[in-house]
Amino acid sequence: MGTPVDPVPATVQAALAAAGDVPGYPLTTGSAVLRATVTDWVRERCGAADGFDVLPTIGSKELVAWLPTLLGLGPGDTIVIPELAYPTYEVGARLAGCELVRSDSLTALGPARVAMIWLNSPSNPTGRVLPEAHLRKVLDWARASGTIVVSDECYLELGWDTEPVSILSVCDGDYTGVLAVHSLSKRSNLAGYRGGFVAGDPALVKELLAVRKHAGMIVPGPVQAAMTAALADTEHVTAQRGLYSARRDLLKPALEAAGFRIEHSEAGLYLWATRGEDCWVTVDWLASRGIVVSPGAFYGPAGAEYVRVALTGSDQAVAAAVERLRAP
Repeated sequence: MGTPVDPVPATVQAALAAAGDVPGYPLTTGSAVLRATVTDWVRERCGAADGFDVLPTIGSKELVAWLPTLLGLGPGDTIVIPELAYPTYEVGARLAGCELVRSDSLTALGPARVAMIWLNSPSNPTGRVLPEAHLRKVLDWARASGTIVVSDECYLELGWDTEPVSILSVCDGDYTGVLAVHSLSKRSNLAGYRGGFVAGDPALVKELLAVRKHAGMIVPGPVQAAMTAALADTEHVTAQRGLYSARRDLLKPALEAAGFRIEHSEAGLYLWATRGEDCWVTVDWLASRGIVVSPGAFYGPAGAEYVRVALTGSDQAVAAAVERLRAP
């Protein structure tokens, strides 16, 4: 369904264990070594120049849910999310009491005053990757209208048919009003550790830090040590990519042979599949074969005829699913 099943890298487990004796409070802003490691990673992997700030978070979901509230948004503010979107974007807007608009078109927004716009590339659920030109277009529009741009880039290192681009790489060194959200859950199998971070506009990061330190939103010390080890190592990421790639190479043709059409899905951990029928009919058809998927309706009205198939099953589970798809 989307939960990592492969082992946590041994180096990360060792780092967590070694940091187990931490009687004092951890730093909300992150330890010096973690901050340095995150900063280096953002420069190298996101193509960012100097001038941004970073802040560790308790996974990315917590930040997504509370970001509008933490930034002081509320009734009267409008938040734009993708037409097909991770449900927590909407939850975050509702928690803050904001107005919500689903739109992939800037022109469709008209003269509306938008406080924040969410981007998600590679997308959950569709696996769609936004090209650099589109990111620049959104950034230019947002700066002209005073809108905060938040880019969820949790699947940045899982490009298949194309290479995903970070919003931080198109800022030309000016990160005003821009935040990028990252997670270690998928790249490093750390969903159980709850480790993520946000990078971008120093003023916005400073505002987040000021609220989070008083709200107790602090990443535990041992998890900070584990995050440092995970971000400093690329070998386990390459190995994990290989596992997901092999599973994708099995599942995609099996679904297509069973009558599904795969759309987008050029990156990330999901195949966005349809048979041109109500998603719940598809869910039932797959469930009757012992295959559990997410109904596209969970992600917005535009997903009513789609299902999201995850690549996060074990090799054995994926092989079994392929055989069941072949059965009459």
